[in-house]
Amino acid sequence: MQSQHQPDCPIGPGPRISRHLACLAVVLALFLPGSVFADRLTVFGAASLKTALEQIAETYEAQSGTTVDLSLAGSSLLARQLQYGAPADVFISANAAWMDWAQSRNLIAAQTRIDLLGNSLVLIAPTAAPATVPSLSLQNSPALLAQIQDRPLAMALVEAVPAGIYGKSALQNLGLWDQLQPHIAQTDNVRAALALVARGAAGLGVVYGSDVIGTPAVTVVDRFPPDSHAPITYPAAATHDGPEAIDFLNFLSSPIAKEIFVGQGFTVLVE
Repeated sequence: MQSQHQPDCPIGPGPRISRHLACLAVVLALFLPGSVFADRLTVFGAASLKTALEQIAETYEAQSGTTVDLSLAGSSLLARQLQYGAPADVFISANAAWMDWAQSRNLIAAQTRIDLLGNSLVLIAPTAAPATVPSLSLQNSPALLAQIQDRPLAMALVEAVPAGIYGKSALQNLGLWDQLQPHIAQTDNVRAALALVARGAAGLGVVYGSDVIGTPAVTVVDRFPPDSHAPITYPAAATHDGPEAIDFLNFLSSPIAKEIFVGQGFTVLVE
C-alpha cells in the first residue's frame, strides 16, 4: 500500500543539482499517473466480460510487459466510480446508455469510443435441479411460474444494470413482466444472477448468452428474440488519450482478442 506522505529528498554526497534532480524523480514517480511509466493499466469492465477480459489481459501482459488490473462490476457502478474519481485507463460498458452518461460528463476520451461487442439474452435454469415442468419456455408462462414458485427468478438490477434493463424490456415486450415481477430477486450484476441459478438458489435466471459458456451448472431453457429488447452493445473507450490506454484499446480489436471474445460467446462488432 502506498503511503500518502511526501517523500524525503535523498541526502548524500554529490553536487546539489544532482540531489535536486533525484528528489524531483522520486516526487514524479509517486505522484504522476502510472500510465506515464507505461508499466500498469487499470481496465473497468462489465461483469459479463470477466472470463474474456482475464484471458485478454493475460495475453496482453505477456506481449507488452504492462500489468493490467481488471475491475469488473455492473456498468452502472463502474460509471459512478469514474465520476467519483476512481482511476481507470479504459472503460467497457455493457450498454451504450452508461457510456453516454460517462461521455456527457467528460469521463472518457470521446474520440476513442468504439462499439466493441454484441451479445444475446437467455433464460436459464439450474442443471442439477431439473425443471419441475419439462415444457419451460418463454411461450409458457404457467410453466415459468411453476418453476419459480419456491425459488426466485434471478436478474441483475432492472433499473440500473444493463443485463437487468435488457431483461426487463424483453419480459415486458413478451407480456411476461407483470406475472414474473413479484418473483424476481435482483442482484448487483449479471454474474451474481448466474451464480444464484448455478447454486440452485434461484429457479430461473435472465443472463447473457456469453455467461453460460463454461458454466455446466446452468442450462439454457430458452432464448429471447433479438427484437424483444434493444440491441446488446458493449462500447469501449479510453478515459484519456495516453498511448498505453490507446494501445490496450486497439488490442481489444486484434485478431487474438477477437478469437477470445468469440470463444466466450460474444459477437465482435469492430472490424
